[in-house]
Amino acid sequence: MKNIFLYILGLGVLTLGSCSLDTEPYTEQTDTTFYLNVNDAKSALVGCYDGLQVVSGASGIGIPVVSEVMSDNCFGGTGNADGYNYAAIDEFDITRAPSYVDLYNSNWINYYKALYRCNVFLLKMDQIDWEGDDALRAGYESEVRFIRAYLYFEMVRLWGNIPLVIEPTTENVPQATPDEVYTVIAEDLSFAAENLPSDAYTSVETGRVTKWAAKSLLARVFLYYTGYYSATDLVGVVTKSQTLAHLEDVISSSGHDLVSDFSTLWPAASVENFAGEDNKEVVFSIRYTYTSDYNGNTDGNHWLVMFGMREFTSLPYGSGWGITVNPKLWNAYNENDTRRSASIISIDDEEIPFDKIDNQREYTGYYNKKYTPMSMVDEEGNTVSSVNQYGVSDFQINQYQDYVVMRYADVLLMAAELGSGNAQAYYDKVRQRAYQGNFVSKTVSQANILEERYLEFALEGVRYWDLLRQGVSTAAATIAESTILLSGGVEETKTISASNIETTKGLQQIPNTQITLSSGVLKQNQGW
Repeated sequence: MKNIFLYILGLGVLTLGSCSLDTEPYTEQTDTTFYLNVNDAKSALVGCYDGLQVVSGASGIGIPVVSEVMSDNCFGGTGNADGYNYAAIDEFDITRAPSYVDLYNSNWINYYKALYRCNVFLLKMDQIDWEGDDALRAGYESEVRFIRAYLYFEMVRLWGNIPLVIEPTTENVPQATPDEVYTVIAEDLSFAAENLPSDAYTSVETGRVTKWAAKSLLARVFLYYTGYYSATDLVGVVTKSQTLAHLEDVISSSGHDLVSDFSTLWPAASVENFAGEDNKEVVFSIRYTYTSDYNGNTDGNHWLVMFGMREFTSLPYGSGWGITVNPKLWNAYNENDTRRSASIISIDDEEIPFDKIDNQREYTGYYNKKYTPMSMVDEEGNTVSSVNQYGVSDFQINQYQDYVVMRYADVLLMAAELGSGNAQAYYDKVRQRAYQGNFVSKTVSQANILEERYLEFALEGVRYWDLLRQGVSTAAATIAESTILLSGGVEETKTISASNIETTKGLQQIPNTQITLSSGVLKQNQGW
């Protein structure tokens, strides 16, 4: 579903979270003339994927970006003359940018739009003539419930207490408890894990949800919930042993495996040897394409540009807005670890003639290589954005690199963490690829697995949540630091306070607009 088309169906679209409903039909179809047959169901399913694509790729602040900025992997960076909204996120301190009372309003709106599509589809399941194909019905329902679970998992991690909407409504819905939200997530993913086909991933169209993706995401949810909330199981729905069994099933039956060379997972790290967006290690990804415009097409990866070198192009890297990587991450890698140079752009080590330091805030000399805009040489010999090869030229909205939500390496390390009898072998397999001929075995342990996750999934939007699930105090102590960075070419002290992270419990700001529209039914998170 790389080139997804838009369906907004009949009942209207939830435009402002739980607080406002736009009831004007966007097509001539209504809920009584649509959702009648298998073709309608397929169109509605595509609409649900489109909702996920929009909210993840083109809504407000990119969640993969802020997940890195909130962690100890990246600083807020951006331009020296820009606002301080990314600094406020980085430092968990809204006084750094007090006018930014709606940091995530676009995200919030589009999350609930996407949820609306899922909820309408699920509500209309019995209205559709499935032509006796129960397996097709169960498969479509599973995909939609996976998407809904994914959306709610991002939201509940980001904001904690959120309105839980599982059917279309115009009510002013109050915030649910996290347990209520996690119950829906656990039930949705369990349903998908049970009802999607057991075929190898290669039999499924790239980008669509598989049984293996559902099982893997369920394990990620289990580890986060039980860690952050100090629980022994996932809201009484899924146990530790069941979670491990799901992962062992992925390992034995999915057909997924590690690619042999870590660098080939990332376009900018491999260029001519890129393994492709549908390589065997990708368990689930959110797909983007290059056709975004300013007329309603929002199917591109709009957040990728934030990770690019600030206003500077050097083959194969393209220009971006300068979220900077913490030198601490570069220094955490052993020099024999091939993941270091595949994950991070090092200005000095790669001898890049970067000359925009005066434009860059919080300059460190390091940028994200896994997710960065790319450049190419055109027919006239000019260095241009790689999006130009497709007849488009806006490097801000036409980026097309997919976001890899879950890799097989994560499945291996989660299974090891949950106590698999093969824990040492799974742990070694990930490390052997990283070190190639320089591999030296280490004894598997909880601490070593978490350290390996830090290095393996750096800059992929995973680290912050791995820290939080170890406890807010642990996350705060790890992220907090005071260091000297260059802003506009001038040294300044950068301070991230542990107390701010503890005060907010690691949660982010609920948009003030949503609180106002709810007439105060929604309550702001502490510290914001």
